[in-house]
Amino acid sequence: MISIIGIGAEGEKTLTQQAKEAVENAELLIGAGRMLGPFAELGKECFESYRPEEICGRIEKSPGTETAVLMSGDAGFYSGAKKLIKALEGKEVRVIAGISTPVYMCAALGISYENMKYVSLHGNDGNTAVNVKLNEYCFFLLGGGTSPSQLCERLCRYGLGDVQVSIGSRLGYSDEKIVTDRADRLTGYECDRLCAAVVHNSGYKGYMPSGIADSEFERTDIPMTKAEVRAAAVSALDICRDSVCWDIGSGSGSVSVEMAYRCCDGKVYAFDKKAEAYELTVRNAERFGCDNIKAAAGAAPLCLDDAPAPDKVFIGGSSGEIGGIFKAVKGKGRSADIVITAVSLETLSAAEEAFSQYGAECEITQIAVTRTRRAGSHRMLSALNPVFIIRGRLS
Repeated sequence: MISIIGIGAEGEKTLTQQAKEAVENAELLIGAGRMLGPFAELGKECFESYRPEEICGRIEKSPGTETAVLMSGDAGFYSGAKKLIKALEGKEVRVIAGISTPVYMCAALGISYENMKYVSLHGNDGNTAVNVKLNEYCFFLLGGGTSPSQLCERLCRYGLGDVQVSIGSRLGYSDEKIVTDRADRLTGYECDRLCAAVVHNSGYKGYMPSGIADSEFERTDIPMTKAEVRAAAVSALDICRDSVCWDIGSGSGSVSVEMAYRCCDGKVYAFDKKAEAYELTVRNAERFGCDNIKAAAGAAPLCLDDAPAPDKVFIGGSSGEIGGIFKAVKGKGRSADIVITAVSLETLSAAEEAFSQYGAECEITQIAVTRTRRAGSHRMLSALNPVFIIRGRLS
């Protein structure tokens, strides 16, 4: 029997009774040095490793041996157990749950965690500000490429300096420490790399922003997709939480922002050939707390060479390069939904031709928006230019 055990925050103190019995009955203990340390006094045979291939190799050398593989926290929460279970397919394996870091920390803080958003920043920079913007409580697993200080600095950069941040380090150990303060007061905070953070944003959105008022964005002479058209176009893309999106001809970045809220676990890559548009997109990304927007200045399709394969593509400005953009999307080797907005018949024709060239059907909708404006004591109608929305999928 191979037992994969979540040993909790510290080890012996947070070990469940079931896990304790499995450790005591095991003939071989496997885990990282920090995991094995608390059980050294048991005198068990130990193998120090956290790599699935090495663990499997060691188990193969001792068939029939009662083995316990020790994992930090809970084996079901951002744990190496996921890859190990797959590697051990065909063998008799059981998973024993442990007390995860968020459960332990939330108990210490006296808060519930059923509506919390969980984000791992272990080994990557993740999406921090956008998730804090959309959720009242977020839990961040740190200890990788992002420190608590860097987390708070990013929150401040994206307009969230007033949110409450609790940083827990060395959880479960005798020198455990939890501090709570505003993000803008913790930008210089230093602690052990074994840490986590809970962020409370009482002013979180609580809804999915759509058709954000044009006046809420920073504006210049750079063109912007208007709210009503933007809402329809972004909706037509059916963006998933982890989608990789392209916004080509980003302009003010208004479409990028609405895409970013929808793919809070993904990324939006925004491109525009004008440096001013690129800078405006960056400022609006910061204004709306969307740190999952990666903006770049460059003309499509050349600027798309190094971009990751997209799941969703919005083309708001192509400079006559729709065909080249389609070729770039196709060249990434992944199916992608594409939405194009056009105000001229020539762009409409080019979009239809591009879909046809790649054997893809497209749907065409025209939107004619009329707003009202005050003229003395009366409300007058003020029509915006009709816009074509062309939607299809490249397989």
